[in-house]
Amino acid sequence: MLPQTHKADFWRPADEGAVDCFLCAHRCHIPAAGRGVCKVRENRDGTLISLVYGRVIANHVDPIEKKPLFHFLPGSRAYSIATVGCNFQCGFCQNWQISQWPRSGAGEMPGQPMTPEDVVQEARRAACLSISYTYTEPTIFYEYARATGVLAREAGLRNTFVTNGFMTDEVVEDAAGWLDGANVDLKAATEDFYRTVCKARLEPVQASIRRMHALGIHVEVTTLLVPGQNDAPDDLAQIAAFLVSVSPDVPWHVSRFHPDYQDQGTPPTPVETIEKALAIGRKAGLRFVYAGNIVGMQDTVCPSCGVTVIERRGMGVSRTRLRGTHCEACGAELPIVVE
Repeated sequence: MLPQTHKADFWRPADEGAVDCFLCAHRCHIPAAGRGVCKVRENRDGTLISLVYGRVIANHVDPIEKKPLFHFLPGSRAYSIATVGCNFQCGFCQNWQISQWPRSGAGEMPGQPMTPEDVVQEARRAACLSISYTYTEPTIFYEYARATGVLAREAGLRNTFVTNGFMTDEVVEDAAGWLDGANVDLKAATEDFYRTVCKARLEPVQASIRRMHALGIHVEVTTLLVPGQNDAPDDLAQIAAFLVSVSPDVPWHVSRFHPDYQDQGTPPTPVETIEKALAIGRKAGLRFVYAGNIVGMQDTVCPSCGVTVIERRGMGVSRTRLRGTHCEACGAELPIVVE
């Protein structure tokens, strides 16, 4: 059984009944009876409470490639879960009905009650190799994700985040004990974009990517190209240069935008823009760049010999030429996590 309320982690008492939350990089100072930016962590009588622990708003079995994670257990299935809520406020959010619900809804947080044990059991029943915390921002339900992730590890499953990366160093350090992989949205190259569009900041996201990689968490990065907002060649070159500074082996997924939520007036990203972004990434020194939300340009090619080692069709793998983590043709070792 799940408790009616769940005491949160990553906070400390402050003056006059307030609390300071340090789960995400907003580092909210929450007064008595108030909530943080995410709207799912509430100060009740000087104790910070998670309002979404065990309240699953979405649960599906997905191809791991849908996350997208192309170098992590390719061809496998991931049991994917989310609660409502997010610590960003992006106007083009594709899951806004659930991510932004706490800002527009009223009353109790919605969701199907599921214990961590339930989630692990369902993942194993569906023959998944991993559990993915996704659809909304998993940092805001971190306590639930961690409790589930620890049990998943014990059951032989892996854990992945699909995240905006806006978490504190304290949380990344903690996650390294149970989180195996993450796809991090690096939404733009400028602080201005993050401030105006996401109501957040760029630097903590970059710091999370660096720290995750340094701690051995498998990292892939996605950038959704919004025409006229974050798709200038100089901006894309800055993103690519940053990723190369982390590691040339970090896969970069450049995704096509389509109108949604509050951003219905912006047209879809031209295919030519995606192609230019891929070329910019390769020129910067990234060894693995992929297109998202578009047909083609998703195969993995061995950088050493040019052979296609993973062929993808749709959201799945159609053929592999791997021997473990090595290219079958030339024997080069590739940065791919296999079962």
